[in-house]
Parts: sequence; structure tokens; C-alpha cells
Amino acid sequence: MNQHVHLAISEIPVSSIVFREDLYPRIETSAVTVQKYADDLSVLPPVEVNQRNELIDGWHRWTAHKKNEVATIRIVVTETASDAELLELAIERNASHGLQLTQQDKQDMARRIYNATPERDRDEKKKHLAKILAVSERTVRDWLSRIDKDTKAARDRKIFDMWLACYTNEEIAEAVQITHQAVSLVLQEAAGLPKLAKSEQATASHASDFEPMFYNIWKQQTKTKGSDHFGNSEVRWLDNLLYSYTKPFDIIIDPFAGGGSTIDLCRKRFRRYLVSDRKPVVEREKEIRAHDLTEGLLKPPNWKDVALVYLDPPYWKQAEGEYSKDDADLANMDLATFNTTLAGVINGYAKKLTAGHIALIISPTQWRAPDHQFTDHIGDMLRLVKLPVDMRISAPYESQQYPAQMVEWAKENRRYLVLTREIVVWKVGD
Repeated sequence: MNQHVHLAISEIPVSSIVFREDLYPRIETSAVTVQKYADDLSVLPPVEVNQRNELIDGWHRWTAHKKNEVATIRIVVTETASDAELLELAIERNASHGLQLTQQDKQDMARRIYNATPERDRDEKKKHLAKILAVSERTVRDWLSRIDKDTKAARDRKIFDMWLACYTNEEIAEAVQITHQAVSLVLQEAAGLPKLAKSEQATASHASDFEPMFYNIWKQQTKTKGSDHFGNSEVRWLDNLLYSYTKPFDIIIDPFAGGGSTIDLCRKRFRRYLVSDRKPVVEREKEIRAHDLTEGLLKPPNWKDVALVYLDPPYWKQAEGEYSKDDADLANMDLATFNTTLAGVINGYAKKLTAGHIALIISPTQWRAPDHQFTDHIGDMLRLVKLPVDMRISAPYESQQYPAQMVEWAKENRRYLVLTREIVVWKVGD
């Protein structure tokens, strides 16, 4: 317990005393004791309050003053740093005088204080509670065992979730306030497909809730429901890539995270994920790292664990001004800079990966290009990235995306409107 500061005895109005019923430990009070004290207020010691005049000890004395309708009451002030500390002091004072707490009261108080105690301090807190409640340490441990189990389960789940989100053991240890060696032990116990529940194993291995696509044309009429973030990826395409190129607990990197659909899918499939964006959406800014790829690659805890880099970048002029007005935004660059930058990202990841795949989804730019000129981004990337292509997948748009005005332009100018969109998958290493 913190060192307390005791101030001199003084007097304050009786009405200034603040009684925190939610903190005061005595559940039952005694009218007989109040009347006894009211009969001779002059011999009563001062009540104890904290710096906010919240009552620590002396409910019967304070009530006796109210009963006699006196104006002031003598107090001694003990400063407290928290509600839990005030409750501990109140219990400690009542352990030596006044009406004793019932066993149920003591159990309730112990749980309330223990819940507010940081995990690293709980062993010492059990000893302190045994002392101030005048019970054995074994009794205290029995009372608090359920809290310990629930706390450990919640802590271990947070460790596992942060590990899935590619935080380092050191970062996780700091967040949950245990050693990184202890974090490693928790992960050894929790991470691994056989350690998941059967339903989780089925989901992680795509054995349930999934229909694989076996051809390289991925056509669908409706977009999966989710974030309305501009340019948000189609989750079924990523799911098929996870099925084909990854296994549970592999790391997936998505540096164009958009609305965060990669996070949701990776959690569902028990893949680890490292996701970032130049400007994360507000509602997911705690989950999506703020990072600009033009300033360098985001580093995972272990490159050897990365199985897939999933790239769904801004499609040049198609996305111009949609994300920002910044010249460093891929969508706002001139074509040569766009090509050089995007190819640099792909080649940069290729140099870092031990083995794995890099998937790029992009469509040609036409309508928003100067003079509606067809601009083949896939062709440009294939020339600039010297990696073996594992697969090229066509994911065409629906023709309904073009309004009558655009269709009439195509007819008048004898030009084709672009429906193509491709996913190119490059293979890295063995």
C-alpha cells in the first residue's frame, strides 16, 4: 500500500462528508451504536476522510452527528490514490474496532479490491488482504481463484490475438505486463492447429464455410458485404489465396489495408496478419498500422514466417484524389513514378521473403486516363518485376458498371471498354 499522508485534526461541516456506499465495507449498520454515540458526541474521536472528504472510517460517529443536527464534525484526513485504496483503508480500520465484517462481506471486499489490482502485484495483494481481513491466505486464494482463472484466460487471449496481429513478444509483454519469456510460454501452449477447438480447426483449414475456386476466372455479380471503404478488396479473392498459398499461423502482409477486411478474414482463418495503410480508416485506426510504403517496407516479427504479400494498391488515375491530395500518394503520381514505386514495393518484398508468394490485384486504367487511353498496369508490372509467375487470375467487372453515356462513347469512337481486372501471383524462393 502507498505511504499515506495524515493531516492534522480539523473541523468541517457535517454536510461536507461524502459517504461512498459503493466503497464503504460495512453492509449492516447498528442503530443502537448510533444512539450510543449520539448520547455523548464530545468523547468521540474524529472521523477519518480522504482529501475529497470521502468517508474512510466513522459512519456511526458521522450519523450520530447528523442525528443530533450539529453543524460541524472533527476529521482527520488521510490521502488516498484510488477507490480501491480507500476501500482497503476502510476495511483495515474496521478490523480493529467497530462492527466486524461478515465472512460474505469480507469475500465481496476482497474480490472488489483484487479486481482493481494489476496482475504483477496480485501475489502480494493476497497476503495483504489476508492480513487486513483477518483470514488465512488459503481462504483468500479460494475466494479469488475464479478471478485468477478468468484474468489468466483473458490475458492469454490478448497475447494470442496480439501475436496474430504480428506484435513482437516484447511488445506483447509490455501490453500485458509480464515478461517476454512468459509470453513465449503462453504462445507455446496456445499456438498450433491441434490446440484449437475442432470448430476453429475446421475454419482455419477451410474445411467449413468455404467453396474453393478451381479455375483462373473469378467472376461474381455481387460484392461481399463489409466496409464501404473506397477500393476495399473482395474478401472471397483473398480467402481463395489464403486457401491456395498459406496455412494456419502463416503471416500475411497487406500494406494497403483499406477498410480492414484482411484483418477480419485472417482472424477467422487463424492467419497472422501485418496490415498497414497511409491513412487508416478512423474506425480501425487501432488495428491498422499507419505506415507509408514509399518510406520503406513494414517489418514483420520474422520474415521467414511470411507466406503471402497481398497487394491491392490504388489503381493510379482511377483512385486519384480519393485517398488524399498528397503527391506521394500512389494514386496521385505520374505514370512513370507510379510504375517505379509499385514495382519497387513488389521487388522489395521479394528480396525479404525466404519463400512465399506475392499477389497483386489491379485493373487497367481507361476512363479516367488522359483521352480515355487504355493503360495496362499488369503489363507494366510484368516487365518491371523479374519473378516467376505462379498464376494469373482474371476477376472481371460486370458490364453494368458502365452507364449509358460511356457505352455511347465507346460506340461512337469504336473503342472497347475495360472489364478486365487481374490478380498476378509471383513465386518467391523454393
